[in-house]
Amino acid sequence: MKILVVYYSMYGHVYQMAEAAAEGARMVGNVEVALRRVPETLPQEVLEKMGAVEAQKLQANVPVCTIEELGQADAIIFGTPTRFGNMCGQMRQFLDAAGQLWMSGALIGKVGSVITSSNTQHGGQESTILGFHTNLLHQGMVIVGLPYSFKGQMTVDEITGCSPYGASTIAGGDGSRTPSENELAGARFQGEHVARIAKKLTA
Repeated sequence: MKILVVYYSMYGHVYQMAEAAAEGARMVGNVEVALRRVPETLPQEVLEKMGAVEAQKLQANVPVCTIEELGQADAIIFGTPTRFGNMCGQMRQFLDAAGQLWMSGALIGKVGSVITSSNTQHGGQESTILGFHTNLLHQGMVIVGLPYSFKGQMTVDEITGCSPYGASTIAGGDGSRTPSENELAGARFQGEHVARIAKKLTA
């Protein structure tokens, strides 16, 4: 069984969450997990002006995903930062090229799940994931979130991301906040949860 973790991360926050989700999926036996990033659409000079070059270099070893790889997976965990309550443009453009998968029904019955990041605590994390679900439903995927059995999403002891819709992190207004251990634990939990459900569906 193959699980694909496909993400976009400008400053590295979603990258860390995606790695944690992949780590969680690997905890389930006999599962092949592949980490992929979607193609960058911004010119290098723009990334430099936005201060994103170093984070991009850290992800250079992660292969760029192809549309064909989506169809070959049994489950896909998508990761995207929030852009005004929606997925980022890079992920949007990548998914817009998946028409051939829709035509062939290649993703019908496969697990789809979403993780995200925003600058602020109420910066559109839930709307981003819920909006992303629309794409997965059009592809006929089985949506899996982050169940309340992950108790970390109910904590009031700290500012934290994560909701029943999916794991998430808060980057801070200047992007200086890195994912907390609770947020990474949520991503790991979600990755393992997705893998276990995908195994049941493919049994």
